[in-house]
Amino acid sequence: MSDWSIVGLGALGFLFALAFDVTGLRGWRRSKQFVGLLSAGLSAYALVQAALARPKLALPAALVWLGWPLLFVALALLVTSLFLEIPLFQVSVEACVSPTLVRTGTYALTRHPGVLWFALLLVALLLVSRSRLLLWAGPIWLSLDVLLVWIEDRFIFPRQFPEYVEYRHETPMLLPTLTSVRRCWRTLRNPIPWADRMKKEANHDPRDHQDQRPDPSRSS
Repeated sequence: MSDWSIVGLGALGFLFALAFDVTGLRGWRRSKQFVGLLSAGLSAYALVQAALARPKLALPAALVWLGWPLLFVALALLVTSLFLEIPLFQVSVEACVSPTLVRTGTYALTRHPGVLWFALLLVALLLVSRSRLLLWAGPIWLSLDVLLVWIEDRFIFPRQFPEYVEYRHETPMLLPTLTSVRRCWRTLRNPIPWADRMKKEANHDPRDHQDQRPDPSRSS
């Protein structure tokens, strides 16, 4: 497979990622599942092929060894932000995204933390694989990722989440600030998983506390 074919497959992955958002907005449940799997599959396949591509760069062994821990950290952060903090079942299976907007954890750091972790993943893969193709394909894919989240941020998420405009004012889009770092740290110290906590808040009924108050007639 040629280098440009690999880059094209990766670009298609981002195009289908946008289609994933659109199908969710339209309420096309079956299409959303298929498009989501197609987007993830194309992106993963392109990354693997790019890492295996030749020729290789002549990098110092120390940089290659440094790439391995970076790779595991990047993958762990991606899984945390994309699959643990967000209600995965509702995002990937239900027709529409959960009405609960996640604003804690890494989503208190930036509105799109996945872009940061994807950039770290590209750097780690470059160091580990020494692929010359990744040296120029990585910036192209990262630029497409930034374009994707900009479209989501301006045209899609405000229609899915009524409070997104407020969230946009309080949390930076891509580059963390000192305030957002502090907010992220405070929320990460909470032991309750973010998806479960937000779900509990969304399903909270004030009458539950009224029902739990002691009955005055029983106190005598």
